[in-house]
Amino acid sequence: MRECLDMLGRSVRVPLEVRRIVSLVPSQTDLLYDWLPAERIVGQTLFCIHPERQWAIDKSVGGTKKVHLDRIRDLKPDLIIANKEENDKEQIETLAQEFPVWISDINSVADCATFATLIADVLQIPQKAQDFLPKLHETKKEWPDFEGASCVYLIWKDPYMAAGHQTYIHDVLSHLNLKNAVEEERYPLLEIESLAALKPDIILLSSEPYPFKESHIAELQEVCPAAWICLVDGEPFSWYGPKLLELAATAQALKQELDGAA
Repeated sequence: MRECLDMLGRSVRVPLEVRRIVSLVPSQTDLLYDWLPAERIVGQTLFCIHPERQWAIDKSVGGTKKVHLDRIRDLKPDLIIANKEENDKEQIETLAQEFPVWISDINSVADCATFATLIADVLQIPQKAQDFLPKLHETKKEWPDFEGASCVYLIWKDPYMAAGHQTYIHDVLSHLNLKNAVEEERYPLLEIESLAALKPDIILLSSEPYPFKESHIAELQEVCPAAWICLVDGEPFSWYGPKLLELAATAQALKQELDGAA
């Protein structure tokens, strides 16, 4: 066994050879498939839909917020990879009494690099992180500059919920020079009147976790007539790992659309 620190500073005893992994976060699962043979990931959540060719119902252990503990026990994992925000604390503590559980805590783009380095060390594949990090560094040079435009990034409706400060999405917006108009931390609920009072230049409607549609644009345009409102693919804005490398293309297309509407 090896002693490995996770991103919460916990010491986790990990087998010298990790053969059976259960991953409880979609973006982390996506990275694992990019780095490891598919047969080593024996369990994943229903929301681990990337890469598409690896989505499999027989690997499902439930959702990120409510996993099936007995199903995980049946899989006899050598390692469970979880996340502080995405997974239920009580369930993770229960699993940690029986299996090695390594927990990530990602609130910034910089944390993505730390995660890649640490998890590659845990899995004893340091070269994978060494290959990934230069790609991340290079793609960041291509992230467009939104010139300080104020922005509200909505992730839910009925009630509206936005990505506030102290979130990974907030840090991504900051890297794009978008000023988060929401001053509260984490994920505050917004009444429609409060949203209108923010007078954002831009409102981004994420494709996840709430599936915003074109009809919602018209609804919001009535109360925020001066705002530019757009649907966005939420994965490059909120997933770390391979999806983060897609942010440049996604944000560039968004900037071009915004400039064309001006």
